[in-house]
Amino acid sequence: MSHPVLLVIAHGSRDPRHAATVHALTQRVRAERPGLRVETAFLEFNAPSVPRVLERLAAEGADEVIALPLLLTRAFHAKTDIPSVLREARARLPRLHIRQADVLGPSPLLNATLGRRLREAGVRPGDLPRTGLVLASAGSSDPEAIAVIAEIARELRHTGWCAVRPAFASASLPRTEDAVRALRAEGVERVAVAPYVIAPGRLPDRIAAGAEAAGSDVLADVLGPAPELARLLLERYDEARALVGASLSA
Repeated sequence: MSHPVLLVIAHGSRDPRHAATVHALTQRVRAERPGLRVETAFLEFNAPSVPRVLERLAAEGADEVIALPLLLTRAFHAKTDIPSVLREARARLPRLHIRQADVLGPSPLLNATLGRRLREAGVRPGDLPRTGLVLASAGSSDPEAIAVIAEIARELRHTGWCAVRPAFASASLPRTEDAVRALRAEGVERVAVAPYVIAPGRLPDRIAAGAEAAGSDVLADVLGPAPELARLLLERYDEARALVGASLSA
């Protein structure tokens, strides 16, 4: 039996760095698991769109697709946009079995990716007791997504940082610069900012601008095509595939 196609669904951006990063990540996924067909689609701004990729797969005779949201939290896109697009596709392509995988976060592999980017930016293990961390996400109006970011910040606090604050580039407060300044006001000696976002774009640029404006000591890169992130995509794929098998055998 052939493996289901892995369809990675990214949001999309007018910033060309976004699509380039997504494609680099999916290429790493292919390298991690040779033989698995991995496709990429975007909700908006970039091509190909989700409906076009699914139509092509159906025309080529694919039987099953696992649609994986390239999202870190269960917010509007994961709960509404992607299910709506996939529901319409199922109606138009009844012979193509489409299952939506879970979002990526939270996960220890995401925390490991954050650690990688912070080390690359110059943070060493001995720095943590005197360094505060700002976990800067894109932001959401969804309370569930905000609660997840806050919980991740609490978990990271127990890994050696002297303090950890969540921050948001949009929709929620505090902003990155406010979180950096709050840590300074508490007497934190050094402050590092870790963007909890996958690819470059307008909101990551806003995070970087806030970090610079508030004078953070370290600004890590976005998560990007890290090996830990590629492994996480495959983990979510395998989980969804296991659910398919369980439902067929039930």
